Amino acid sequence: MNTKSWKNDKVYMSYVSDLLNSSMVKELSNYTQHHSSTRLKHCIDVSYESYQIAKNFNLDAKSTARAGLLHDLFYYDWRTDKFHLGSHAYMHPRIALRNAEKITNLNAKEKDIIIKHMWGLTLSKPKYAESVIVSLVDDYDAVREYFAPKYRNIKQIFSTKSL
Repeated sequence: MNTKSWKNDKVYMSYVSDLLNSSMVKELSNYTQHHSSTRLKHCIDVSYESYQIAKNFNLDAKSTARAGLLHDLFYYDWRTDKFHLGSHAYMHPRIALRNAEKITNLNAKEKDIIIKHMWGLTLSKPKYAESVIVSLVDDYDAVREYFAPKYRNIKQIFSTKSL
């Protein structure tokens, strides 16, 4: 994905600019996500890619974009901070929802998208197609972010060996 293209998409920006200007969302740039990205970049990528899919299928692109941006609105390192009440997969969507409600009013679809974006691990079935889209894009982006540095290293090794 061209990471700059979302900034030039006027419709997308009309949906999420208020959120992007929130200090709570901006703070996500201070957290690493999936080893090679910031949590803010990850959330923007998930948001914009999900928005594009929803738009192409004539679904609720606005709710998809907004909830996609807020789906990981939490402020801890999930690799080191543990919960007594449940796993990170169970807890962080609930924390993200609580934090999102502090900065904006959410509709039922946006709440479902945020709370159920980990449904593959939590077995909390999504109610909306938009929820499934964000969940699948989130999984795809997590894998891409994790393997991107490894792929670059492998590509570099093979490109220097062919010389």
